[in-house]
Amino acid sequence: MTGELMVGLDIGATKMLGVAAGADGRVRAEVLATTPTGGDEVVGAAAAVVEELRDATGERLDGTVGVGIPGLVDAARGAVKHAVNLGVEAEWFPIGEQLTRRTGARVVVENDVNAAALGAARVLGHDDLAYLSLGTGLAAAVVQDGRLRRGAHGAAGEIGHVPVDPSGRRCQCGQIGCLETFASGSAVAAAWPSADVPPALALFDAAAAGDQRAVTVRDEFSARVADAVRLLCLAVDPEYVVLGGGVAQVGDRLRVAVAQALAAQAESSAFLRSLDLPGRVLLAPLEVPVAALGAALLGGQGPERRSVGVGSRRRSSGPGGW
Repeated sequence: MTGELMVGLDIGATKMLGVAAGADGRVRAEVLATTPTGGDEVVGAAAAVVEELRDATGERLDGTVGVGIPGLVDAARGAVKHAVNLGVEAEWFPIGEQLTRRTGARVVVENDVNAAALGAARVLGHDDLAYLSLGTGLAAAVVQDGRLRRGAHGAAGEIGHVPVDPSGRRCQCGQIGCLETFASGSAVAAAWPSADVPPALALFDAAAAGDQRAVTVRDEFSARVADAVRLLCLAVDPEYVVLGGGVAQVGDRLRVAVAQALAAQAESSAFLRSLDLPGRVLLAPLEVPVAALGAALLGGQGPERRSVGVGSRRRSSGPGGW
């Protein structure tokens, strides 16, 4: 690519962010746009973002564009479906092919959480981690030995739909009491509604101010996120679990609360204490758009191979450190 710049698009339900990044992973230009509804409309908006990045960088950017998008993704075909918030539902939509026509660049497509995991791995400098996205829903992505693990059917990391309470609420997936109904941005909004600021931020602020009900809600939410962390660690044993997504915008207070919950859960289990789960929880860098950067990193890989290109940094903290 001209100037060795990579292009990545993080397409969300309401906003899409495009970045041009160097081979060193440093973001050189960003463009933020509103996400429209409908497959054709999303393609048009994405193409416009690429054009704005070309203007901002003065580069042709005619190599590869990586796209991170919610929904089920067929990376080999560059297609997506069940991205209901984008107006793309039951049928496969060939976003890669259509965006290639509009931009003249090769396009690779990946699930947005997978893209964010790649970006977080590059920025944090670790090649063995699970990325836990606490957004409207709850989902995870796993990077092992620097490569994404999608699973045989593309469903790796869908831990939000593991039922944990048979008497709980019905999940949007149709099951009862899924983990997502307790540990997600939607769960926070239901437990602590806020019209003025994001509910998670309002909750943590109120708890910090001494509101006892807020403390109870925060601690219950943190314990359920800790359940998700424990599930990931017991299933795939990553070196780290990185907390990301909209809820992570509350900052390090989230990491601390989840680490404390993990420590409390391990008090009665020597087995859990031996795994040092609190010391393996990290927060996604808030100053870097990891999902868009991860999408940009996709450009150097084919659909059959998504790698980070970093060396692993081993943990130096002792057991129980957080």
